[in-house]
Amino acid sequence: MIDWSRLPPLSALRAFCAFVQTGSVIDAGIALNVSHAAISQQLRNLETHLGSPLFDRSSRALELTVEGRALARALEDGFGRISAGVEALSSTDAQRPLNVGCTPTFAAAWLMPRLGRFQADYPGIDMILSPSPLLSDPSPGVIDVAIRYGTGGWTGLDSEPLLLSPVVVVGSPELFKGNLPKEPRDLIAYPWLEELGTTETTSWLAAQGLANERVLSRTQVPGNLMIDGARRGDGIAVTTRIAVAEDLEAGRLICVFEERRDAGYHLVTKPAVQRPPLKAFLRWIRREAAIT
Repeated sequence: MIDWSRLPPLSALRAFCAFVQTGSVIDAGIALNVSHAAISQQLRNLETHLGSPLFDRSSRALELTVEGRALARALEDGFGRISAGVEALSSTDAQRPLNVGCTPTFAAAWLMPRLGRFQADYPGIDMILSPSPLLSDPSPGVIDVAIRYGTGGWTGLDSEPLLLSPVVVVGSPELFKGNLPKEPRDLIAYPWLEELGTTETTSWLAAQGLANERVLSRTQVPGNLMIDGARRGDGIAVTTRIAVAEDLEAGRLICVFEERRDAGYHLVTKPAVQRPPLKAFLRWIRREAAIT
């Protein structure tokens, strides 16, 4: 239960948040359509109400104190959720394309081959697919849902398991020439392919106690090109089983090691009211995962 009597005036909180985001009282005043003097007064009122200094005024530029930074983080999260809720309920936001973030390998191997069914089921929903090897947090007006690999439990985000998919180390029959590696150390003698922007090769070798060993060669390429190169025999690749499932079944690639059997892909969203296109996509992708 919120104790409304203890909260500062909303105008003071808005002024403080606008100042933090813009970096000056003048720009904060422009953002809120008030004078910079009004912003300065609201900031002083807020400090008085809280009984704590929010700014270090020892220099010409206002710097946030420890207390000020803590309040800024709380307000950014709170106002962000309010903004997301308002956007989700507005007709303008309902027309914004659905933005899905995921890794390039997941997009190429699993999502793209199925998107035709989503488009057939929901012809009125436009979509933007934002593949990136970097972790991308969902945020209002940007990414609606991220499909992220791991074991879940990302702080400040809602996540639900979508597909289990262990980590696999693969190579082509042409690369191994019938001499399959028996232990991780045997792989040092091979060239390696690594998805651009990731450290999967480094992390896997380190987990095997081989952090200080140098492999024959290491080439970083986009995720889809990494799988193509592995099929040709250009090198060893570390990826998820889903990304190479068809290649393993067809014999184009051989799995020599498998780990992280408890890990997989998760649907990751921001805690907020979900707009209709996102709800539709989540319903659809859950069904697709259930029949995979």
